[in-house]
Amino acid sequence: MSAEPMKLAFADAQPAPAGMIPNAPLTYSPRQRPGGDGEALVRQYLPLVRRIAWHVHGSMSTIVEVEDLVQIGLVALVEAVGQAAEQGAQFRAYLTTRLRGAMIDELRRQATSTRGAMRRRRQYHAAIAALTARTGRAPDEVAIAAELGVSVEKLRADYETADAIRFESMDEVYADDLPWFADDTPDAFEQLADSDLRDTLIAAITALPEREAQVIQLYYVEELNLEEIGQVLGVGSARVCQIKAAAHAKLKKALARKL
Repeated sequence: MSAEPMKLAFADAQPAPAGMIPNAPLTYSPRQRPGGDGEALVRQYLPLVRRIAWHVHGSMSTIVEVEDLVQIGLVALVEAVGQAAEQGAQFRAYLTTRLRGAMIDELRRQATSTRGAMRRRRQYHAAIAALTARTGRAPDEVAIAAELGVSVEKLRADYETADAIRFESMDEVYADDLPWFADDTPDAFEQLADSDLRDTLIAAITALPEREAQVIQLYYVEELNLEEIGQVLGVGSARVCQIKAAAHAKLKKALARKL
Protein backbone atom coordinates (compact mmCIF):
# COMPACT_ATOMS: atom_id res chain seq x y z
CA MET A 1 0.00 0.00 0.00
CA SER A 2 1.42 3.41 -0.95
CA ALA A 3 2.00 6.09 1.72
CA GLU A 4 1.61 8.94 -0.86
CA PRO A 5 -2.09 9.62 -0.08
CA MET A 6 -1.27 10.02 3.64
CA LYS A 7 1.48 12.54 2.86
CA LEU A 8 -0.91 14.56 0.73
CA ALA A 9 -3.49 14.62 3.55
CA PHE A 10 -1.04 16.47 5.82
CA ALA A 11 0.43 18.75 3.12
CA ASP A 12 -1.33 21.89 4.43
CA ALA A 13 -1.03 21.00 8.17
CA GLN A 14 0.28 23.74 10.52
CA PRO A 15 2.41 23.00 13.60
CA ALA A 16 0.61 23.09 16.97
CA PRO A 17 1.06 26.13 19.24
CA ALA A 18 3.87 25.75 21.75
CA GLY A 19 1.48 25.97 24.71
CA MET A 20 -0.44 22.89 23.64
CA ILE A 21 2.63 20.63 23.58
CA PRO A 22 3.30 19.09 27.04
CA ASN A 23 6.85 19.12 28.34
CA ALA A 24 6.52 15.65 30.01
CA PRO A 25 6.27 12.46 27.97
CA LEU A 26 2.78 11.36 27.06
CA THR A 27 1.58 8.47 29.24
CA TYR A 28 -1.67 6.53 29.60
CA SER A 29 -3.44 5.88 32.88
CA PRO A 30 -6.83 4.23 33.41
CA ARG A 31 -9.70 6.55 34.15
CA GLN A 32 -10.79 6.61 37.79
CA ARG A 33 -14.47 6.25 38.60
CA PRO A 34 -16.09 9.22 40.34
CA GLY A 35 -16.81 7.05 43.37
CA GLY A 36 -13.15 6.25 43.98
CA ASP A 37 -11.36 2.93 44.38
CA GLY A 38 -13.78 0.18 45.45
CA GLU A 39 -11.28 -1.66 47.63
CA ALA A 40 -10.32 1.56 49.38
CA LEU A 41 -13.99 2.26 50.13
CA VAL A 42 -14.46 -1.23 51.56
CA ARG A 43 -11.46 -0.78 53.85
CA GLN A 44 -12.67 2.66 54.84
CA TYR A 45 -16.12 1.51 55.96
CA LEU A 46 -15.14 -1.78 57.63
CA PRO A 47 -15.31 -0.19 61.12
CA LEU A 48 -18.83 1.03 60.32
CA VAL A 49 -19.90 -2.52 59.45
CA ARG A 50 -18.63 -3.88 62.76
CA ARG A 51 -20.18 -1.05 64.78
CA ILE A 52 -23.61 -1.57 63.23
CA ALA A 53 -23.32 -5.35 63.65
CA TRP A 54 -22.62 -4.99 67.38
CA HIS A 55 -25.47 -2.52 67.76
CA VAL A 56 -27.99 -4.77 65.98
CA HIS A 57 -26.75 -7.81 67.90
CA GLY A 58 -27.07 -6.07 71.24
CA SER A 59 -30.48 -4.52 70.67
CA MET A 60 -32.32 -7.18 68.68
CA SER A 61 -30.83 -10.67 68.89
CA THR A 62 -28.60 -12.94 70.92
CA ILE A 63 -29.32 -15.96 68.73
CA VAL A 64 -27.27 -15.01 65.69
CA GLU A 65 -23.55 -14.57 66.33
CA VAL A 66 -22.18 -11.08 65.82
CA GLU A 67 -19.59 -12.37 63.34
CA ASP A 68 -22.42 -13.69 61.18
CA LEU A 69 -23.92 -10.21 61.15
CA VAL A 70 -20.51 -8.79 60.20
CA GLN A 71 -20.34 -11.17 57.23
CA ILE A 72 -23.81 -10.10 56.12
CA GLY A 73 -22.72 -6.47 56.44
CA LEU A 74 -19.61 -7.06 54.36
CA VAL A 75 -21.68 -8.49 51.53
CA ALA A 76 -23.99 -5.47 51.68
CA LEU A 77 -20.97 -3.14 51.76
CA VAL A 78 -19.43 -4.66 48.63
CA GLU A 79 -22.77 -4.40 46.84
CA ALA A 80 -23.24 -0.79 47.96
CA VAL A 81 -19.81 0.37 46.78
CA GLY A 82 -21.12 0.38 43.22
CA GLN A 83 -23.61 3.08 44.24
CA ALA A 84 -20.95 5.39 45.72
CA ALA A 85 -20.74 7.59 42.62
CA GLU A 86 -24.51 8.07 42.46
CA GLN A 87 -24.88 8.79 46.19
CA GLY A 88 -21.98 11.20 46.39
CA ALA A 89 -21.73 12.94 49.77
CA GLN A 90 -24.77 11.00 51.02
CA PHE A 91 -23.03 7.64 50.57
CA ARG A 92 -22.32 7.12 54.29
CA ALA A 93 -25.97 7.67 55.25
CA TYR A 94 -27.08 5.41 52.40
CA LEU A 95 -24.60 2.73 53.44
CA THR A 96 -25.66 2.87 57.10
CA THR A 97 -29.30 2.29 56.17
CA ARG A 98 -28.41 -0.52 53.79
CA LEU A 99 -26.16 -2.32 56.29
CA ARG A 100 -28.72 -2.18 59.07
CA GLY A 101 -31.49 -3.29 56.72
CA ALA A 102 -29.49 -6.29 55.46
CA MET A 103 -28.75 -7.46 59.00
CA ILE A 104 -32.32 -7.04 60.20
CA ASP A 105 -33.67 -8.84 57.13
CA GLU A 106 -31.40 -11.79 57.89
CA LEU A 107 -32.57 -11.85 61.51
CA ARG A 108 -36.18 -11.90 60.34
CA ARG A 109 -35.46 -14.79 57.96
CA GLN A 110 -33.92 -16.78 60.80
CA ALA A 111 -36.47 -15.74 63.43
CA THR A 112 -37.99 -18.67 65.36
CA SER A 113 -40.79 -16.59 66.88
CA THR A 114 -43.29 -13.98 65.74
CA ARG A 115 -42.89 -10.26 66.27
CA GLY A 116 -45.57 -10.38 68.95
CA ALA A 117 -43.68 -13.07 70.83
CA MET A 118 -40.47 -11.07 70.59
CA ARG A 119 -42.26 -8.00 71.94
CA ARG A 120 -43.76 -9.95 74.86
CA ARG A 121 -40.36 -11.43 75.65
CA ARG A 122 -38.83 -7.96 75.86
CA GLN A 123 -41.69 -6.74 78.06
CA TYR A 124 -41.34 -9.80 80.31
CA HIS A 125 -37.61 -9.33 80.88
CA ALA A 126 -38.02 -5.57 81.28
CA ALA A 127 -40.63 -6.15 84.01
CA ILE A 128 -38.32 -8.58 85.82
CA ALA A 129 -35.45 -6.09 85.63
CA ALA A 130 -37.60 -3.23 86.91
CA LEU A 131 -39.00 -5.24 89.84
CA THR A 132 -35.57 -6.58 90.76
CA ALA A 133 -34.14 -3.06 90.77
CA ARG A 134 -36.97 -1.82 93.05
CA THR A 135 -37.10 -4.71 95.50
CA GLY A 136 -33.58 -6.08 95.36
CA ARG A 137 -34.76 -9.65 94.81
CA ALA A 138 -36.14 -11.82 92.03
CA PRO A 139 -39.92 -11.23 91.64
CA ASP A 140 -42.52 -14.00 91.65
CA GLU A 141 -45.19 -14.59 89.01
CA VAL A 142 -47.82 -12.52 90.84
CA ALA A 143 -45.57 -9.47 90.95
CA ILE A 144 -44.54 -9.82 87.31
CA ALA A 145 -48.16 -10.23 86.20
CA ALA A 146 -49.14 -7.11 88.16
CA GLU A 147 -46.25 -5.16 86.62
CA LEU A 148 -47.39 -6.16 83.12
CA GLY A 149 -51.07 -5.67 83.90
CA VAL A 150 -52.10 -9.22 83.01
CA SER A 151 -53.35 -12.26 84.87
CA VAL A 152 -51.02 -15.00 86.07
CA GLU A 153 -52.65 -17.40 83.60
CA LYS A 154 -51.98 -15.04 80.69
CA LEU A 155 -48.44 -14.48 81.95
CA ARG A 156 -47.78 -18.22 81.83
CA ALA A 157 -49.48 -18.72 78.46
CA ASP A 158 -48.18 -15.70 76.51
CA TYR A 159 -45.11 -14.27 78.26
CA GLU A 160 -43.16 -17.03 79.98
CA THR A 161 -43.41 -19.23 76.87
CA ALA A 162 -42.31 -16.49 74.44
CA ASP A 163 -38.61 -17.35 74.63
CA ALA A 164 -37.00 -17.88 71.26
CA ILE A 165 -36.03 -21.36 70.18
CA ARG A 166 -32.33 -22.14 69.89
CA PHE A 167 -31.12 -24.64 67.33
CA GLU A 168 -28.01 -26.57 68.28
CA SER A 169 -25.78 -28.54 65.98
CA MET A 170 -26.44 -32.28 66.22
CA ASP A 171 -22.70 -32.94 66.21
CA GLU A 172 -22.27 -30.74 69.29
CA VAL A 173 -25.04 -32.21 71.46
CA TYR A 174 -25.13 -35.87 70.38
CA ALA A 175 -23.75 -38.57 72.66
CA ASP A 176 -24.40 -42.31 72.61
CA ASP A 177 -25.11 -42.47 76.35
CA LEU A 178 -27.76 -39.72 76.44
CA PRO A 179 -31.27 -41.09 77.05
CA TRP A 180 -33.09 -38.80 74.58
CA PHE A 181 -31.08 -40.29 71.71
CA ALA A 182 -32.00 -43.85 72.72
CA ASP A 183 -34.04 -45.82 70.21
CA ASP A 184 -36.00 -48.97 71.08
CA THR A 185 -36.57 -49.84 67.43
CA PRO A 186 -35.17 -53.34 66.80
CA ASP A 187 -32.15 -53.54 64.59
CA ALA A 188 -32.04 -55.34 61.25
CA PHE A 189 -31.03 -58.69 62.75
CA GLU A 190 -33.90 -58.60 65.27
CA GLN A 191 -36.37 -57.66 62.56
CA LEU A 192 -35.12 -60.51 60.38
CA ALA A 193 -35.40 -62.96 63.26
CA ASP A 194 -38.92 -61.75 64.06
CA SER A 195 -39.88 -62.13 60.39
CA ASP A 196 -38.62 -65.71 60.28
CA LEU A 197 -40.38 -66.49 63.56
CA ARG A 198 -43.63 -65.01 62.28
CA ASP A 199 -43.46 -67.08 59.10
CA THR A 200 -42.86 -70.21 61.17
CA LEU A 201 -45.83 -69.41 63.42
CA ILE A 202 -48.11 -68.81 60.43
CA ALA A 203 -47.06 -72.12 58.91
CA ALA A 204 -47.65 -73.91 62.23
CA ILE A 205 -51.14 -72.42 62.64
CA THR A 206 -51.98 -73.39 59.05
CA ALA A 207 -50.95 -76.97 59.82
CA LEU A 208 -53.28 -77.23 62.86
CA PRO A 209 -56.49 -79.23 62.65
CA GLU A 210 -59.45 -77.16 61.61
CA ARG A 211 -61.05 -76.89 65.06
CA GLU A 212 -57.80 -76.02 66.81
CA ALA A 213 -57.02 -73.35 64.22
CA GLN A 214 -60.53 -71.98 64.65
CA VAL A 215 -60.12 -71.74 68.44
CA ILE A 216 -56.81 -69.90 68.01
CA GLN A 217 -58.46 -67.53 65.53
CA LEU A 218 -61.46 -66.81 67.80
CA TYR A 219 -59.36 -66.43 70.93
CA TYR A 220 -56.46 -64.26 69.68
CA VAL A 221 -57.90 -62.45 66.68
CA GLU A 222 -61.60 -62.10 67.51
CA GLU A 223 -60.74 -61.80 71.24
CA LEU A 224 -63.62 -64.04 72.40
CA ASN A 225 -63.48 -65.69 75.79
CA LEU A 226 -63.73 -69.45 76.29
CA GLU A 227 -67.48 -69.40 76.94
CA GLU A 228 -68.18 -67.36 73.80
CA ILE A 229 -66.00 -69.68 71.72
CA GLY A 230 -67.93 -72.66 73.17
CA GLN A 231 -71.18 -71.08 72.00
CA VAL A 232 -69.76 -70.66 68.49
CA LEU A 233 -68.50 -74.26 68.33
CA GLY A 234 -71.41 -75.77 70.24
CA VAL A 235 -69.26 -77.18 73.05
CA GLY A 236 -68.59 -76.27 76.65
CA SER A 237 -65.88 -73.92 77.81
CA ALA A 238 -63.90 -76.79 79.35
CA ARG A 239 -63.71 -78.49 75.95
CA VAL A 240 -62.60 -75.20 74.37
CA CYS A 241 -59.82 -74.99 76.98
CA GLN A 242 -58.64 -78.49 76.04
CA ILE A 243 -58.61 -77.65 72.33
CA LYS A 244 -56.68 -74.46 72.98
CA ALA A 245 -54.13 -76.28 75.14
CA ALA A 246 -53.59 -78.89 72.41
CA ALA A 247 -53.11 -76.15 69.82
CA HIS A 248 -50.62 -74.36 72.07
CA ALA A 249 -48.60 -77.54 72.53
CA LYS A 250 -48.31 -78.06 68.77
CA LEU A 251 -47.37 -74.44 68.16
CA LYS A 252 -44.69 -74.51 70.85
CA LYS A 253 -43.21 -77.66 69.37
CA ALA A 254 -43.09 -76.10 65.91
CA LEU A 255 -41.40 -72.94 67.22
CA ALA A 256 -38.93 -74.97 69.28
CA ARG A 257 -37.79 -76.80 66.14
CA LYS A 258 -37.23 -73.42 64.47
CA LEU A 259 -35.27 -71.99 67.39
